[in-house]
Amino acid sequence: MQAEQQIPEEDLLPLTPLSQIREALHEEDLAEVGEIVNELKPAEIARMLESLPPIEREQVWETVDDEYNGEVLAHLSESVLEDIVDEMSHEELLQTAESMQEDDLVDFLQDVPEDVAIKLLSSLDEVQRARLTQILEYDEDSAGGMMNNDAISVRPETLVETLIRYLRRMEELPRITNKIFVVDRDERLLGEVLLTTLLTADNQLHMTDIMKYDPVSLHLNTTGQQVARTFREHDLISAAVVNDDNQLVGRITADDVMDYIQEDSERLLMQTAGMDEEVDTFAPIHKAAIGRGIWLGVNMFTALITATVINAFGSTIEQIVALAALAPVVASLGGNAGAQSLTIIIRGIALGQIEGANARALILRELLIGSISGIVWGSVAALIAYLWFGAPALAAVMFAALFINLMTAAFVGVVIPLILNRLKIDPALAGSIFLMTFTDIIGFLALLGLATAFLI
Repeated sequence: MQAEQQIPEEDLLPLTPLSQIREALHEEDLAEVGEIVNELKPAEIARMLESLPPIEREQVWETVDDEYNGEVLAHLSESVLEDIVDEMSHEELLQTAESMQEDDLVDFLQDVPEDVAIKLLSSLDEVQRARLTQILEYDEDSAGGMMNNDAISVRPETLVETLIRYLRRMEELPRITNKIFVVDRDERLLGEVLLTTLLTADNQLHMTDIMKYDPVSLHLNTTGQQVARTFREHDLISAAVVNDDNQLVGRITADDVMDYIQEDSERLLMQTAGMDEEVDTFAPIHKAAIGRGIWLGVNMFTALITATVINAFGSTIEQIVALAALAPVVASLGGNAGAQSLTIIIRGIALGQIEGANARALILRELLIGSISGIVWGSVAALIAYLWFGAPALAAVMFAALFINLMTAAFVGVVIPLILNRLKIDPALAGSIFLMTFTDIIGFLALLGLATAFLI
């Protein structure tokens, strides 16, 4: 009998932390689980928890060191966070909240159930409660909701030497501090001083001598998308947040912007499929079925509208069976063409490149692209129809139907997201529903209607 071939040890791939944890759980070795988990960074622990079924998730959470609890919870999605918070006592929650940095605590309070948030707020000291309440008044996806209250500010007449002495007396600088803000006696923002400039400046210079006037700042109600765009365009690490009177009320740092960008990307991805961006990968089956069922119900309604159109031309299809084979081609190409336009427009809206002033130019541009596509692919489809069925008239109808549908797809692919955006409805969530309905209906109407008019 031939000896079993051994795989060299160096060729074996190391187990991932997730695989190691699941193996340890299978062996009921929670001590091993704890060792593996607590060697990871808090964000990695959070990702690990989200990658486990609820029962295993609870077991792993019990092994996380208390000192990491706050940072781990700050990185969890809302649905998973709620499940873990439900199992924690008020004392555990309060201890965890007190260990969090203020901006993470704001996000935490926005994600936990309202009754939990109220209890936690009432347990905090008056000063911290007032600061947090102020931030919680703003939408979480606005500059006010994203800001921190730890901005360092000085008067314009302050000497470099004095400011450096003051900074050295602090136990530590707020994280990601790269600039000091200069304000007047009414806290109105006048300028900013980069730390790199401060450290190399002469000690006897005043802030007015070294500060940058008219710094980039963000209003409290600036949207998250505009905040991200401003950081990208100006290569910012941090930026001041001001109110209507240009008074400094806080600052936003690059890590907060990165968190927003990631969450916004996940939201767009999930909403494209009509799903909640905070959905738990291992959510209970009944919850997942209900959530997805709503989307399927909407799709069934729109599909029934399309089916009604097809049914109206039943006699035409019976007489020209070839139409049953060609109809899906017209609908499919129209849907894909429209999706391309829709994606381009949604991206442009997200980047702030599209507004009323250039909407007409966009519509004309997409119509031109649609007409070119209609001529090219309409000709190809007509040729295929002729080769298949040997009917020149049917080929001509196929060309006309496809041309009409691709033009329609280009038009609605631009107009639908613009209208939805004007109505304050997220185009990424509802755009594809309306688009596919339009292109299917117009495609079938064009093909079957022209066939009824000219072939029967």
